[in-house]
Amino acid sequence: MFEIRVICDPDDADRVSAALAAAFATGPARQYPTRDGRRTRLYVTADHRTPDTAKTTESE
Repeated sequence: MFEIRVICDPDDADRVSAALAAAFATGPARQYPTRDGRRTRLYVTADHRTPDTAKTTESE
């Protein structure tokens, strides 16, 4: 397990969280403003996907 920190524009926070969730097995993203208040810091606890947590992209 590891933690990912991303600094992004507030408008991009949902898109970034969704992209991380698609790539890794993640918990909920924690959001905090940056010190200057212009951007958002996202903290996500993540782990590599296993066959049990991988999303199927092919039609069955």
